Amino acid sequence: MHGQVALVTGATQGIGRAIVLALAEAGAEVWINHLDQPQAASDLVARIVTSGGKAHAVQADVASVEQVAAMFARIFAAGDLHILVNNAGIILEKPFLQTDEDDWANLLGVDLSAVYRCCRHALAHMQPRGTGSIVNIASELGQLGREHYVAYCTAKAGVIGLTKALAREFAPAIRINGVAPGPVDTPMVSVEHMSAEMIAKESAIPAGRLGRPEEIAAAVLFLVSPGASFFHGQMLGANGGAWMGG
Repeated sequence: MHGQVALVTGATQGIGRAIVLALAEAGAEVWINHLDQPQAASDLVARIVTSGGKAHAVQADVASVEQVAAMFARIFAAGDLHILVNNAGIILEKPFLQTDEDDWANLLGVDLSAVYRCCRHALAHMQPRGTGSIVNIASELGQLGREHYVAYCTAKAGVIGLTKALAREFAPAIRINGVAPGPVDTPMVSVEHMSAEMIAKESAIPAGRLGRPEEIAAAVLFLVSPGASFFHGQMLGANGGAWMGG
């Protein structure tokens, strides 16, 4: 990854943080996007720089058209962008008939529209150069479906469809793939965001445990590496066997 510049959204904790560290360890210069965690972003930058790497923190609400545009303008003003990892996301556990318009708009705004928006900025920059790699983080729930998670499942299914459509449109020069994690031990999988019943349901998979953020990061690192040069429009199921479909 030496000489490669990467942007990871939602990158100060959980899966995003693990992806940042994996890319930096592989030699990439990393832009760490966060919403409102400047200290966590600064600490992560310091850790990477102390280890001899290059990293920058960039605040932006990926649900905001204006803030995303400003984020990419800052990155492009500083240099190039070779890798985009759309990781930022939120989750909502709520019965469908209690899910109102604001719930729906908020979740799809972060989990789907933001992916479209970031892809659009990145691809407008990558296409003239003729190289680049994008990895979109989806979820096995976008393939399985789950009661009380209609908005989340819909958004993640949309990410999967977006990934495959863009992969066809921008191949072969730019590779666009995704990872659909199963339940991963992160702040998102907690009683703050999910009921104990749903966490138990998520954990009842063939692997018999929650995944680790580093395991998802390893899948992302593979997809952006030269070893994945024949991968286009693929959704790697780092999910512990939760979803075994094609």
